[in-house]
Amino acid sequence: MVGAAYDGLPDEMCGLMAAPPGSPRVERFYPCRNAAESSRVYTLDPGDHLKADRDAEAQGLAIVGVAHSHTHSDAYPSPTDVGQAPDPAWHYVIVSLRDAEPVLRSFRIVDQSITEEPVALRR
Repeated sequence: MVGAAYDGLPDEMCGLMAAPPGSPRVERFYPCRNAAESSRVYTLDPGDHLKADRDAEAQGLAIVGVAHSHTHSDAYPSPTDVGQAPDPAWHYVIVSLRDAEPVLRSFRIVDQSITEEPVALRR
């Protein structure tokens, strides 16, 4: 996700995450084109979203969240992010590229309420 965030510059990166149904462990990340072509907001390309959905289903996985980057701000959901959070069951990962070192954080957004959740990287 961090690599995709850098690859997406100067625009925000976006993509979908997939996991086995009922599992908290993300097994696949699907980079998607940012249809907004913006450094301040993202819109998942509908065709890429459909491809990710179909591939995840074929692999026995479920889409469990979205990741995107913030090119100029903290790794924290903006009011726009909160307003467009489509599914309260999803995880929302934000990669901030504002500082010299990238920062990756994950959140749940339910009824406009933001709760940070731990992130564990596994090899």
